[in-house]
Formats: sequence, structure tokens, C-alpha cells
Amino acid sequence: MSKFSSQDSDSSKNGSRVNSESNTNEEYAKGDGKLGFSNHPAQLYKILPPQIRRRIKALKKLQVESVRIEAEFFAEVHKLECKYNQLYSGIYQKRRAFVTGETEPNDQDCDFTLDASLDGVAEGGNEQGFSPFGAVDANTKGIPYFWLTIFKNVDLLNDMVEPHDEPVLKHLTDIEVEFLENDPMGFVLKFVFSPNEFFSNPVLTKYYEMRCKPDEEDPFSFEGPEIIKCKGCTIDWYKNKNVTKKTVKKRQKHKTQGTVRTVSKTVKNDSFFNFFDPPQVSDDENEDVDAEIQAILTSDFEIGHYIRERIVPHAVLYFTGEALEEEEDLEEEEEEDDDELSEDSDENESVVLCKDSKNNQQAPECKQQ
Repeated sequence: MSKFSSQDSDSSKNGSRVNSESNTNEEYAKGDGKLGFSNHPAQLYKILPPQIRRRIKALKKLQVESVRIEAEFFAEVHKLECKYNQLYSGIYQKRRAFVTGETEPNDQDCDFTLDASLDGVAEGGNEQGFSPFGAVDANTKGIPYFWLTIFKNVDLLNDMVEPHDEPVLKHLTDIEVEFLENDPMGFVLKFVFSPNEFFSNPVLTKYYEMRCKPDEEDPFSFEGPEIIKCKGCTIDWYKNKNVTKKTVKKRQKHKTQGTVRTVSKTVKNDSFFNFFDPPQVSDDENEDVDAEIQAILTSDFEIGHYIRERIVPHAVLYFTGEALEEEEDLEEEEEEDDDELSEDSDENESVVLCKDSKNNQQAPECKQQ
């Protein structure tokens, strides 16, 4: 019977470790004959020598510390947004007064020289001009259908608006943003309406809760504050004025008697105002969310953020369409950059494919004719 001592075990382990490190170093040196850069980054990391992987772990720990500082930075930015939103409030109140016709701008208010196209008569040579929602004249107060026009101009919002929503949205006089500093961080969108025949609420609200804390299990995924939850409000519709519901009639035939009857049923109707009745999910983060509900919420969060960041601060530019032109220019530039990157990637890939994997010789089919 052979004996196996602890000393033999240690010697065996040391020999195994040396062989393992030797194999790892050999793997590390493979690839393009230099440092293995032809490997995929994830594969390269796995075959690095232990002493280098250890140093990378130290770098990752530093990266987590950096992420935490980044989270503190975004929290401070949010505090500044809360502070400066109060400073904007006076401007927004004036804007609302001009839009609704409560106040007529004076000569000083209109002393704006950056756009000469706003001077003189409207295109077409008459004082009346043209509105997609009807003629306007000298007696028209404010800017008719200001916010509805913005909704119709912006594809992201226009996709939500149905024809039966438009008479209601004609009464939208302002959209306000209230920033919530903490406990928890978030914001509220306030849609202000003039008295109307559809509902009694003077204001409809949409609350968004945000999180600005890296995930302990996946800290490297942190990219700044994210919306994690939203809540709408109850709309007090007047009788037969609820545009989010519709009545459908179905004919039912009795199985035995053969008689037919008509049954009316109230069902959900496509409408912008469903925006104020988002699906609710459990607070338990470990509970799975239905894919359809998740898609609805993702779209909702995008819309809420867009209204807060783009529409409310730059409303007049979305009314005139100037902001849309800038967004289109940016999208075109991004597409051009993507095309250039794609072409560079294709060229690099063709170079790799044209090298023989064994002797680094140019493959016959890649030779120039």
C-alpha cells in the first residue's frame, strides 16, 4: 500500500500550481504573437496570469468607489435642479399668462431681434394668418391650442393622442414640473386645464419616483438617476364624457332557443388620458414583471422624462418646430457616425478574415485580382 504524506500533497499542489501558471502564461502569449489581443476581451481576462487578475480586482474595487462618487454627483445635480426650478417659475408663470391671454406682452416683452420672421404680416400677405385648428384674428387672445400644437408636432406625444383626445387637449393651458428633492427623489408633472365640459379636475398629475443609488449586485450598470415607479391620478369625468372608455355592442345567440340579443359592454379605449392610469407593479424587486407591462412602463418613463427635460423648458421651440429641427440634425449626425463605425468595423473584419489562421498567409480568395 502506498503512503501519501502531507508533504507529498503540498509538493503535488505546488507542482500543479506551477504548471497551471505556466499554461496560463502560454495561453496569454498566444493569439497575435504579442499579448493575445486577438482574443475576445472576456476570454483574454480569463487567461491572464493570476498576479495580473489580482491587480484587475483592485482596479474594479476602485471603480466601485468611483461609481459611488458619481452617484453623489448626480444627487447634487438633482438638488441644483430643485433649486433652479424655483428660479424658472417666474418665467413659466409669465409664459402661461401670455399663452392663455391673461396678459398681453408689452413692447419690452417683444423686444426680440433674433428672429425677424416673427415681424410684420403672416406669410400669405394677410393679418389673419393660418392655424391648423381654425382661423385666428386680431380679437384672438393668447396663443390658441399652444400645448395641443406641441403634442401634434412631437411624434413621441402625437402617437398617444387620438382624435377624440383633441377637443379635451384644447383646454390644456400649461404643463408644470415640480421637483422632489428626496425621500424619495422624483418629480411631478402637472397638466393644467381650463374649465371644460369633460372633467372637473383643474390639474391632472403624474408622479415619478427616481433612484440614484448603484445596484449592490451590479454597480457597474449605474448610469445616473433612473425612474423606477410612476403613479397617475383619478380623473373626475363628467357623465358620458370619459374618452378612455367606449361602449361596444355584441350580438349573442341563445344556444338552445336560437334567440338573439344585443349586449352592451364598456371597454378600455385608446387615449392620451390613459397616461394618468399606468399599470402598477409590486414593490418587491425580486418579483417578475410581465413583459407587456414592462414595455408600457419603459415607454411611460421615457415620455415623462422627455416632457420634463425637453418639452417644459423649451415649449415655444417645440411649438415653432425649431427644437425638432435640431433633434433631427443630431439624429442624422449620429446615423452618419454609426455608418462610419460600421464601415470601419467591416474593413477590420475583412482584414482578419483574409489572414490564414495557421501561417498568417493571405487566403487565395482575398488576393487582389
